Amino acid sequence: MDMDYTATQSVFRQHPEMRNTSMDGTDPSQLFDDTSAAPGVQPTGFQGQGVGTMGHPGRTLLSDPMSNLAMAYGSSLASQGKDLVDKNLDRFLPISKLKYYFAVDTVYVGKKLGLLVFPYMHQNWEVSYQQDTPVAPRFDINAPDLYIPAMGFITYILVAGLALGTQNRFTPEILGMQASSALVWLIMEVLVVLLSLYLVTVNTDLTTIDLVAFSGYKYVGMIVGVVAGLLFGRTGYYLTLLWCCISIFVFMIRTLRLKLLSEAAAQGVLVHGARNQLRMYLTMSIAAAQPIFMYWLTYHLVR
Repeated sequence: MDMDYTATQSVFRQHPEMRNTSMDGTDPSQLFDDTSAAPGVQPTGFQGQGVGTMGHPGRTLLSDPMSNLAMAYGSSLASQGKDLVDKNLDRFLPISKLKYYFAVDTVYVGKKLGLLVFPYMHQNWEVSYQQDTPVAPRFDINAPDLYIPAMGFITYILVAGLALGTQNRFTPEILGMQASSALVWLIMEVLVVLLSLYLVTVNTDLTTIDLVAFSGYKYVGMIVGVVAGLLFGRTGYYLTLLWCCISIFVFMIRTLRLKLLSEAAAQGVLVHGARNQLRMYLTMSIAAAQPIFMYWLTYHLVR
C-alpha cells in the first residue's frame, strides 16, 4: 500500500492537473451535473464548442447556394433599375448633351458677348461641324451655349435687386417675384416657339435646349440697359436698351435663318412658296419678341 501511495503521489507531481479531475472525467468543482447534453455526449464546457459553425455564421450564409442566387438576382435587379433610371432621365433631361452647352472658355465668352452687343460686322454665321457633330462652343463662336444665358439670368436678378435697393423698394418677396416672372416668361416663350415650329411643320435641327439658349441671350442686353439706367438715368437706359434691342434682333435673324429658312433663303435668294414665307414670318416673330421681353422685364427697374 505504501508503494502504491508513493507511486500515486509521484504521478500527481508530474501531472498536477489531474488533481482537480475525478476518475470519471468530471470536474469536482461543478456543483450540479450538466443534463442538457444528449445521452452519451460528454459535456466539455465551452472549449472549442461550435467554432466551425457558430463562430462565423456569415460563412454558412455565403456558402448557401440559395443565398448566392438571391444576391446575384438582387444585383441584377439593381443594375436594371439603374439603367432604366438613366434612360428615362436622359430622355427628359439629357445630361450628356448639357455638357456640350457648357463647354466654354474665357475667350469664347468674351467674343460671344461682343457679338451679342455688336453683331453687325460678323460675316460667317454657320456652325462648324466635325464628322456630322457640331464642335464645342469654345471652338466656334456661332455655336449656342447655356453658360451665358444661365449667368445672364442670375446676374439680371442681382442687378434688379440692386436697382430696387437704390430706390428703397427692395424686399425679398419682390426679388422672388422678379425671378419667377422672368423664368415663367422664358418658359412660355420656348413653348410658344415649339408649338409654332410644330404647326408650321419645320424640319430643323433646332432642339429645345437651343431655343432656351437663344432666348436667354437677351439677358445680356437687359443687364447692360439696367446698369446704364443706374449710372445715367432713364435717358441712358432708353438709349442703351434701344441699341441692345436692335443688336439682339439682328443676331436672332442672322442665326435663326440658317436654322429655319431654306438653304436658298439662307444665301439671300428670294423666298418662294407659302411654307418658306411662313418660316420667314416665324423667324421675324421670334426675333421681334426679344426686344419686347427686354423692355417688359426692365422698364420698372429704372426711375
